[in-house]
Amino acid sequence: MLISQFSNFTPKLDYSLDDEDATYEVCIANISPAERLKRLRFSILQFVFGVIVLGLMLFLDVEKVWRLFLFVAFASAATTFFQWKDKT
Repeated sequence: MLISQFSNFTPKLDYSLDDEDATYEVCIANISPAERLKRLRFSILQFVFGVIVLGLMLFLDVEKVWRLFLFVAFASAATTFFQWKDKT
């Protein structure tokens, strides 16, 4: 069993009750909650922007090649979403 305590964002691990062959992973957020909220908002904004532009492109019957540029919007939305989710 792994017993961990967090104070001032520094983990203190007690391995006295551990199994010999067990491995553990500790994930500590390296950004503040305010910065995580910024990343979540940016992710949602980029995704909504991409969907709106895609809708306009479909409505205006723009050539399919131009839709490739939406990859940037959706990739940045996905990247910032996973940064928010993983607290990095």
